[in-house]
Amino acid sequence: AAAMTGYALISPVAAFAQTKEPTIGLGAPTGFVKLGGITASSFISGAIRFLLVVAALVFFFMLVVGGIQWIVSGGDKAATESARKKITNALIGLAIVFAAWAIVTLIHTLFGVNILELEIPSFVPAPTP
Repeated sequence: AAAMTGYALISPVAAFAQTKEPTIGLGAPTGFVKLGGITASSFISGAIRFLLVVAALVFFFMLVVGGIQWIVSGGDKAATESARKKITNALIGLAIVFAAWAIVTLIHTLFGVNILELEIPSFVPAPTP
């Protein structure tokens, strides 16, 4: 019984271990390498969405920094003015980002072109007769 218990503890089947070396095929790539299905249109759409998120995060960060700067200014006119400018610039930036989003939405509504889900047609040569 002790021999069976010892065998069960060190058996690769009981440990769910690999029993042979895996083979890895590292052949040379042929043609263009596909990067997970990334196309130019999906890259542009993703970049636009990413930039909108980054702009919103920067707005929030600048608003918080301006608010904290205003609170700790202690009545100092220069520090209060600097904080007010920071908050004003953050709000102007938010307005610009919102206007850009509104323009993209308006273009989609009026012309049917959705920039956030852009599809660039691929070049397909005409068949020769």
